[in-house]
Amino acid sequence: MSTSLKLLCAGAAQGVVNALQQRFADESGARIEGRFGAVGAMREALLAGEACDVMIVTDAMVSALVAAGELRGDTRAALGRVRTGVAARAEDPRPDIGSVDALRSSLLAASALYFPDPQRATAGIHFDAVLRKLGIHAAVAARCLSFPNGATAMRELAASAPAALGCTQITEIKSTGGVSLLGPLPDELELSTVYTAAVVVRSAQPELARRFIALVAGPQSHSLRAAGGFEFDGIGGDGVPEQRRVYRPQPPYP
Repeated sequence: MSTSLKLLCAGAAQGVVNALQQRFADESGARIEGRFGAVGAMREALLAGEACDVMIVTDAMVSALVAAGELRGDTRAALGRVRTGVAARAEDPRPDIGSVDALRSSLLAASALYFPDPQRATAGIHFDAVLRKLGIHAAVAARCLSFPNGATAMRELAASAPAALGCTQITEIKSTGGVSLLGPLPDELELSTVYTAAVVVRSAQPELARRFIALVAGPQSHSLRAAGGFEFDGIGGDGVPEQRRVYRPQPPYP
């Protein structure tokens, strides 16, 4: 029976993990058993006792879980920053989202709005707050469709009726066929989130977990992460990058 490495992972990093699975299997002889989704759901699974060797979630959540004794702080490594973006169906015209006013107009004109869980997903929480800040939450509420994670939201957007828009992490938009990235949210509404990997304290495969983190967050996968939508400004070598949030409604995001 082959060795397996169990992973709880934010949807924002699913594309890069999937792309590295075969390479990791070839190099280590181990297969990855990954569960992907909203960071809040991943935290709940870990705290409920689900078997896990590596966790990839927001850097802020890693810090909290290290403090709680759930993750090993000496193993943390940042994959990079991911901005929250807006998407349309690939075959649809590209509405303007380049300014706050343009974004407001385009969202009001959309036939539907697709986004991840507004309670447990980083991008979903932020997009819900953006709608409120723009003053259009009530106006678009009947057209809002939320899903457990950004990948599911983007797949549903791809299969939707014309003129729909979606919002989630840019990595999830770029890894989904049938949708096009219109761009990040305007600067005044921007969210840039650092995703970090760490070994779980109760891991049954701690050395294997370290090997995987070295691959997924190291120089060998830098170009893959960059192509998938990760950015690296402000990411140092200490594994504890400062998370930049240009607009941060309260309470703080997970």
